[in-house]
Amino acid sequence: MTELTINEVYAIGAPIVLAMILFEVMFSSANNKKLYKKDDTLCTIGLLSGNILMVFGLKGITLALHFYLYQFKLFNLQEFLPIWMIWVLTFVMIDLVFYIYHRISHRVNFLWAIHMSHHSSEEMNFAVSFRQAWFGPISKIPFFMVMPLIGFDPTIIAVAGVISTLWGIVGHTQTVGKLGPLEWIFNTPSHHRVHHGSNSQYIDKNYGNLLIIWDRLFGTFEPEVEKVKFGLVKNVDTFNPSKITFMGWQDIYKSIKKSQNINEALYFFFGPPKTKN
Repeated sequence: MTELTINEVYAIGAPIVLAMILFEVMFSSANNKKLYKKDDTLCTIGLLSGNILMVFGLKGITLALHFYLYQFKLFNLQEFLPIWMIWVLTFVMIDLVFYIYHRISHRVNFLWAIHMSHHSSEEMNFAVSFRQAWFGPISKIPFFMVMPLIGFDPTIIAVAGVISTLWGIVGHTQTVGKLGPLEWIFNTPSHHRVHHGSNSQYIDKNYGNLLIIWDRLFGTFEPEVEKVKFGLVKNVDTFNPSKITFMGWQDIYKSIKKSQNINEALYFFFGPPKTKN
């Protein structure tokens, strides 16, 4: 049933996403915006391909792990909550866990070595949302394990997770301005442009996926005021997806190799990144 439902979500979402990209390409061409560049898009396809292979390789294992952990759930939510509320809470909880995972991924060096692939583009368009890290699906597993342990149904987690991922595509565009009152609650394109900015005031801001309320609550919110400069503080200067995937790990290895003691080596692995986006 999970597989059927997820396939249905993709069947509905995929044509919409393709239409969004096509519209953005046409808009860019008609207005000479140059939002898409061939080499950058090909690099995104390379990163996405590795990510998809990893997702499919881990999908069954992750779902099985969630069902196993669900046996030890702290709360049986279905006993005292209606199903519609469980769905709503699942979306909210996914977003909170993602916020925590995403924020830590920017502050812990080995997780940043994985996540920086997503920030390696100096462009901002719907296709950039697909610039996903090869090892991202692995790094998320420990964070999302908490959900079945709390009592969230693995079936609902799987479907809501796919829908939340599709929503994340919406924020990657320059063609949509600010959206009025929605800016207070949702992670809009304006908020997510900030997250991809290398401007000093935009670094490590706006981590939410669906909602912006976590950033407002936990002090990581920054509005879009100054024009955003997309990319990293120190850009990768390559369109090779393999190089982008492993360059962070190479830097960690070089630093650890030069370390004077175990504490210094651990700092290079678990400490904050030296250069950030």
